[in-house]
Amino acid sequence: MKATTLALVAVGLTLGLSGCATTKSPTGRSQTLLYSSSQMQQMGDASFEEMKKQQKISSDKKLTQYVNCVANRVTAVLPDQSQKWDVVLFNSEQVNAFALPGGHIGVYTGLLNVASTPDQLATVLGHEVAHVLAQHGNEQVSRAQMTGMGMQIADAALGASGVSNRDLYMSALGLGAQVGVILPFGRAQESEADVMGLELMARAGFDPAQSVVLWHNMSKAGGSQGPELLSTHPSNSNRIAQLEQLQGQMQPLYQSAKANIKNQCVLPK
Repeated sequence: MKATTLALVAVGLTLGLSGCATTKSPTGRSQTLLYSSSQMQQMGDASFEEMKKQQKISSDKKLTQYVNCVANRVTAVLPDQSQKWDVVLFNSEQVNAFALPGGHIGVYTGLLNVASTPDQLATVLGHEVAHVLAQHGNEQVSRAQMTGMGMQIADAALGASGVSNRDLYMSALGLGAQVGVILPFGRAQESEADVMGLELMARAGFDPAQSVVLWHNMSKAGGSQGPELLSTHPSNSNRIAQLEQLQGQMQPLYQSAKANIKNQCVLPK
């Protein structure tokens, strides 16, 4: 993205804060959102372009097709089908993935060593897409604005590839583990993304029971510190217990959806 365009983004972000908007999240939780959908999309677009510059994109066509298959099935059940999703597989040992406003999904090849089945990968992608649907990034940036960090985030849009505050700008959208600055989603947001993500994967024909297996795998991966994904998406007994409790609601959705799935996603050997 050109510097002039990024400058317009910064101006829009700074001047567009006309007031505090209090709304309800998809699960009924109260949210304070200061930014419009178009502003969040601009931030997501700029951040994704930066990630593609920073990270090596995988040249493995079969693996890329597999990741796209899982992502496409998850996004195919979203309420808004006018949004086109751009999916990129990054060649990195990081056990991580992310989704950004504007329809962007990034997956790291290292995640596929832990999320070892299509259902487990769908668990992660459903969770990440749910963060976008629930406008958690907007909450993060709004919180930063209200605590005095918002101007730094807006300033970073002046040059996402060169400004010193770029890391803060990107981490507000949930990219903290990748850029070394963490503004973690809160427990309420994580719980919300778990519930919404579980429903998304079930409606897409992926077995929600595999979400429990996935988070157990995450807890075991990467030694005592766990994988990068857990630095902003902590796995704990409460999360796993919640996923187990939701199975009764989600399994019927899965059983109904799987009979109609024509596009089976198979992890290449």
